[in-house]
This record gives sequence, C-alpha cells and structure tokens, in this order.
Amino acid sequence: MAQTRLKAHTPRADRSFSRTRPHRFLRGTFVVIALAAAAQAQTYDPAQDKAFQQPFIDLDQWRDTPVRHRYVHGGFQGTDARFSIYFPPKEQYQGRFFQYITPTPINETDGLTGSGTGDQLPFSLSSGAYLIVSNEGAFAAMMRDSTLGAYRVNAATAQYSRVLAAQMYGPHRTYGYAYGGSGGAFRTIGGFENARGVWDGVVPYVVGSPQAIPNVFTARLLALRLLKDRFPSIVDALEPGGGGDPYAGLNPEERAALAEVSRLGFPIKSWSNFKTIGMGSFPILFALVIQKDPTYFSDFWKAPGYPGANPSDSLLRARIRHSATIRKVIGDGESDRAARPAIGGVDEAWRQLQRPPSALELDSVPTVDPGLATVLVRSGLAAGASFPLGKVVGNTIFADTGSAAMMPGAAGSAELLKLIRPGDEVQIDNSNFVAVQYFHRYQVPTPDFYVWNQFRGPDGTPLYPQRPKLIGPEFSRTAGGSTQNGQFSGKMILLESLWDQDAFPWQADWYASKVQTALGTRFDDNFRMWFTDRALHGDVDTQADPTHTVSYVGSLQQALRDLSAWVEKGVPPPPSTSYRVVDGQVQVPDSAVQRLGIQPVIAVTANGKAHAVVSVNRPVAFSAVIDLPPNTGRIVSASWDFAGTGDFSGAGELTFSKTTPDRATAKANHAFPKSGTYFVTIRATSQRQGDSSSPYGRIQNLGRVRITVK
Repeated sequence: MAQTRLKAHTPRADRSFSRTRPHRFLRGTFVVIALAAAAQAQTYDPAQDKAFQQPFIDLDQWRDTPVRHRYVHGGFQGTDARFSIYFPPKEQYQGRFFQYITPTPINETDGLTGSGTGDQLPFSLSSGAYLIVSNEGAFAAMMRDSTLGAYRVNAATAQYSRVLAAQMYGPHRTYGYAYGGSGGAFRTIGGFENARGVWDGVVPYVVGSPQAIPNVFTARLLALRLLKDRFPSIVDALEPGGGGDPYAGLNPEERAALAEVSRLGFPIKSWSNFKTIGMGSFPILFALVIQKDPTYFSDFWKAPGYPGANPSDSLLRARIRHSATIRKVIGDGESDRAARPAIGGVDEAWRQLQRPPSALELDSVPTVDPGLATVLVRSGLAAGASFPLGKVVGNTIFADTGSAAMMPGAAGSAELLKLIRPGDEVQIDNSNFVAVQYFHRYQVPTPDFYVWNQFRGPDGTPLYPQRPKLIGPEFSRTAGGSTQNGQFSGKMILLESLWDQDAFPWQADWYASKVQTALGTRFDDNFRMWFTDRALHGDVDTQADPTHTVSYVGSLQQALRDLSAWVEKGVPPPPSTSYRVVDGQVQVPDSAVQRLGIQPVIAVTANGKAHAVVSVNRPVAFSAVIDLPPNTGRIVSASWDFAGTGDFSGAGELTFSKTTPDRATAKANHAFPKSGTYFVTIRATSQRQGDSSSPYGRIQNLGRVRITVK
C-alpha cells in the first residue's frame, strides 16, 4: 500500500498530498439552510431510536419505466419521515443498495431526477443495487433537531430497507453505500461518522469544510465586484497561448482582490464563466448571516479595522443609498396576469384577490445594480419597515418575499406590503450587501484551515478584528449533524472538482488530513480521493459551457461501482489523485501516470504548438495525445469542436499506442474561413471496461488550443 506524504503548513499555506506508489443534486446548491442549532452526536444506532420503530408502506407496485422495478413508498409512524425504495428484479440484484443523500430535505420521490446518463434509477439497477431516497424528515424536523435531517432518517430508512430486501430476495448480507454532494456531502460524511454499521461505504462529492459557509460566497462576491472589468484579460492569460500572468494589467486593489480570493481557494481557471457565475445560494445565506451577527454590519462602516470606516473610492462607489417615491403599487396578479392567463374557478379567483403586492413602481431607481439591497420604507403606514430587494426591472422593484421572512426586522410579507401606498418614500440601501463581501476576513479559524493564514501576521495574530464567533461551523453542524472529524468505519471514496466555485477544492484536502489522523496506518486501506479536472459543482450531465468544463457524473458512477468491489471483493480502487495545494490552489501533475486518479489527461497542439498563427483557409494540423492513469480502463471516444460552440461533431479517429496501452492519439485537419481568434477543443472519454456503448462510467476531460487566423 502507498504511503501518504503531507507537507507541513507554511505561512503561504502550501500543502501537498502525493503518493509514492500505486496503492445530483440541485445545480449550484451548496447550502443546507441553518435553521436550528446542531447537537454534537454520539455513535448512533437506528435500532435504538424510538422515533423510527414503526415503519409503514402505503404504496407497493411494479413499474416498467424508465426500467422495470418494484417501487415501495412509506415512512415511519408518528414522524414526517418518508422514503422511496426502487428494487430491481431478482435476477438483476447483486446484494447491495445505493442511497442518495440529498443536499437539503426534499420530496422522497425525487430519486428519479436527472436525465440521460445522470438518471440515478437505471444506473443503480444496472449496477445490481436497489436505490433509496428519503425526505430526511422534511424541513420541519430539521428545525427541531438537525440530526434528523443529517442522518437519523437516512439511517433508519437504510436499515428498514434491508428487512424488505430479505423478504424479496431471501435472507442475505445486504451491502449498503451512500452518496451525496454539496450539502449532501456534509450529510453523507455526518452519517458515516456517526451511524456506524449502517453503511459499508460512502462516496461524498464536492465536499465543503466547516468554514465553507458563508465565506466561499462572500469572497467570490468581493472578487466579482472588484474585478468585473478585468475578467476577460484574466481568463485570456490562462488560456492556451495566453500570457500566463493573470495579474498583468491589474491595479493594486485589483491584484490584491484576485490574490485574496485565489489564496482562499477559488479555482482561478474557473473564472472562465465569470459572466454567468452569479450569487449561487447566497441570497438565502445573506439573511442568515444578518441573523447570526447583526452588529457586524454597523461595525463595518464605523469601527476601526474595517474598510467601511475609511472607505476606498471603489467602496464608496459600490455603496448605494438611493431615495425614491412610490408611484404605483403592483400586485402579483396584475404584474403576471398577461403572462399567466386566468384558469377560472372560485379558489383561483380568491387567490388572485388575496395575493399581496410584490412590486413597486418608483419615480427613479439606482443607475447601477444594487445587488442584495434592502428596501427601507421611510414614510406612510409602513414607515420603519424593510424588506429585501429581489430585482429591478425598469423603474419597478420587486420584493424578495422568499427570504424576507428570514431577515431580522424585515417584514416583506403580505401584511407589510398591504400597508404601502403611492407617495410613500423608500430608500434602496445596499450597505449590508457591500459589507458582507468582506465577512470572511473576520472569521479567521484555527491554523488547520490554512487558506486563512493570509489573514495572519508573522506572529500568527489575525490582521483584522475578529467577530465574536465563527458561524461557518454552525452551518456545517446543521447540515451534517456534527463537525467532520474523519473517524469512520468502512470505506470512502471522496470526489472533488478542481474547478468547483462553491466548494473550493482545498477543502477535500482538509478533510483527507482529518481522515489520515483518525485512521493512521489504516488510511490507504479505507480511503481514496479523486479530483476531476475541469469539473464544477453541480452533478449535471450537460454542461452550460462544454468548451471549458466536463461533467463528473461518470466519475461518481465509477466510484460507486469501485466502492462496492472494494468492500465486497477486496479489489482496491485506483490510487488517489496526486496533488499539492499552493496558495489555496490545488495543483495536479500534467501527466496521467503521475496524476493518477481515474480521469484521462489530454495534451493537444496545433501545428505542433499551443498557439498557432495561420492564414485564412490554411489547413491546421491538430494532434491530441490522450493518456489514462494505469489500469483505469480504455479511451473509447474523442471528438473535436473547431468553432468554439460546444458542438463536438468533429470525429476524432483514435490510434492506440502499441507500447503504451493507456495512450491514444487523435488527429484532425481543419481550415478557418475567417480571420479571428479561435479556441479548438477536443473532448475525450474513457470507460473502465472499454465499452463505448455503455452510458455509465464515462469519464471525460478536455484539451484546448488557440488559433489566430490572419
């Protein structure tokens, strides 16, 4: 078995994790809403949990779509816990289950979400497993006790499923495997660490740390504001044939902003989609931060040590306090009536009459986007009240009634909005939104969260005033039922995305260090960690920008199959990815044989270079060398996109190396009819069994090259 080498932390937070020898979720949803204080849990035994002693079944039927299976729906008497279980026919069953752990409590019937290769049901059944999805007790239960949603409902459901499996297939040892991403990764790890013996192995993916929320979002928002005009040059510098220096041309404030967010772990190459990255789940988190630390927002603009007390020009420009007069109060029914025709019926008509105003037409609005501003009512019957601003369209502002109820002092509800009248004065104020963008600087944790060392002086003392408490651990405990500690019985394969904008990749390394400390010499016998290059946060099969990013769904599927073989047959999975963390950035070797993991690695050239300069209609010779880590399968396809549109219709005929079995070459020729700059992309796919027709376990990567046509 391989040995693992961990560099000691340095002030620059360099860290490496390398090996010396082999040895779905809702898109963008990283957040599990922290609505209750979490209790630290002891080892949990669902058999002793009095809340889950009376399971029931209210639906049991055979279904033929999308594939034939037996569907069982039920729950536990006296609770809100519900579950769906999907059993394969007996001849398909191989003695295991896969349990999907959702990011937040959802409807238990959502196990069929996903499409194509991302559909979890046919994948599970084709893997000889039955599929389990629970509602994790619903939000109401989580508000009472976070351990319910974190793992108790899931554990009780898993154990009861074994009873049903024995009834259907006969007495047998039923192996169990859980998997979940983002908030579901917190829950998957929480369950594995606390409910010993329920699951034999788990695959958490796109994993966060106890410091993730809200800090990854606040740092990202600050960079988005300060660098909004600089991203094109930053991205271009990192593209093939670029200058290589993303800091070139930045002023001191901009350089500091890029360095700060990069050292905190935002993958710098992932700015390629800066136009659409957005706020993610932060609108919900924003209200919770205000609840947890309300005095921060006044301190930011007044207290020494905070930027607002001595604001820079850019900070002053960003702060908006815009006064306006209401011209018209618009109700939901009026604002959307044209787009949503009436369907008739007394109940519908009553709802139309009762729906509260949600939009206000003003005599003026800010000339720039105020972001997550607050609307303060200055006069009239609602004077003194406030509500979150949802969006601005023309001179009309819309209330964000979804998060209004969670914002202290904000009433953005039916009762408040009914009091507002034309002529009332309001102020749109984004002071809190601007302030929260710096919040991560005042949440410096213990040194093991090494990316925060940039906010420490030479003696280790924080450079900025610190808030009374760290709120990140509260959020993570609510999600997982406890703080991750790396102590578990069983086997784990952890998947992390190298371009993840929501769960910064270094956090997987942080958790791996906890596992290494907890397991000691048993580490390599029980743990693997694979990074997927060019993958983002969401477990979706189709990418919004397929010229830059790939899906990790195939890696997730392969991890589940490898995990079951590891547990049941003692077949070790491929080695963990070799990497190091430098200034918050996870770096992997360029060659597949050194990188390891399970993803192919591509080196592509045009006329033998990373950047070719050619004439119009002059053919360009493209060549891509595709390498696989040893013993991870076979390359089954390669295709080219010459136009940069994401249409990989250019066939890439593969030539396999006779001397290097894990290598293939794809070549193509293409001429460009117009001048300009083009980025040509090749996408290659591997599959463990070398089955090009299988929709599962298809693991992708991209190679890109720049062409300048004159």
